[in-house]
Amino acid sequence: MGKVHPQIDEALEKFIAAQSVFFVASAPLDAKGHVNVSPKGLDTFRVLGPTTVCYLDFNGSGVETIAHLKENGRIVLMFCAFQGPPNIVRLHGHGRVVEPDHPEFVDLLAKFPAYESMRSIIVVDVDRITDSCGYGVPLLKYEGERTQLAAWARKQGPEGLKAYRERKNRTSIDGLPGITE
Repeated sequence: MGKVHPQIDEALEKFIAAQSVFFVASAPLDAKGHVNVSPKGLDTFRVLGPTTVCYLDFNGSGVETIAHLKENGRIVLMFCAFQGPPNIVRLHGHGRVVEPDHPEFVDLLAKFPAYESMRSIIVVDVDRITDSCGYGVPLLKYEGERTQLAAWARKQGPEGLKAYRERKNRTSIDGLPGITE
């Protein structure tokens, strides 16, 4: 059965670190707006403290999570065991977007390997931590990281990435503000 945890302890942090993929969900306040769920991978997640986490956010065809966080801050991150004992961990909280011009950005960025396609860092103050059985999650074999994102970012170059964000990341699909470079 599921359990509520007061904080991210050593066992939870170890479980989270062992997962090669996690999922991020957010939604606008407007009930007619679109809920968003995004898969995340690579070496992009860090536990900063017992109730604070962050992850690197990459250039993408949309900007839903950023727009939702700027509007209302609500976010949940989910980690599923696709190998080993079944388990699901959810981190509910309020997130904020740390863009490259923010004073915190450099210190947070130093916690990660370099990725050309990175556009921001999402910091989450976690207020609810739960785990559940995961019995219905399939066993899957991890084969490695995809190389297309890095290759695409190199091909675009810094100016091409900026132009892409201006074209694709200014507003969410519901018209909320996104990247404001």
